[in-house]
Amino acid sequence: MKNIAVIHGVNLNFTGIREPSVYGSQTLDDINRLIKERAEALGCGVTIYQSNIEGEIVNFLQQCYFDKTDGVVINPGAFTHYSYAIRDAIAAISIPAIEVHISNIHKREAFRHASVIAPVCAGQICGLGVNGYLLALTALAG
Repeated sequence: MKNIAVIHGVNLNFTGIREPSVYGSQTLDDINRLIKERAEALGCGVTIYQSNIEGEIVNFLQQCYFDKTDGVVINPGAFTHYSYAIRDAIAAISIPAIEVHISNIHKREAFRHASVIAPVCAGQICGLGVNGYLLALTALAG
């Protein structure tokens, strides 16, 4: 059985509250429920983690290495654009990772267009809402 980690970064605990016109009305609990249902349907284990603190996300990524996690789905939030620490942690653990964004970061403010995380990921999914998480999970489980 494959084990996948799903990481929600900064401000994603406010999903459903923060700018629902951009991020939708589903809460993080709603999103996590859908992720767990998809993981069960795919026959894989899933560990879900959220933090607003960059170093905690780095620690969690490093723990994924020791836990022999098979894949990582990560929505770094605003860390996408400047966190070399998270980028380096993903590169260091050598676990396939897919970067996910609920909104299409390329259709938003210019500062959101660049990702320092994407170059060390197997792929990036953005603009498909919560379905991005489910597609990434499906890809890593396969």
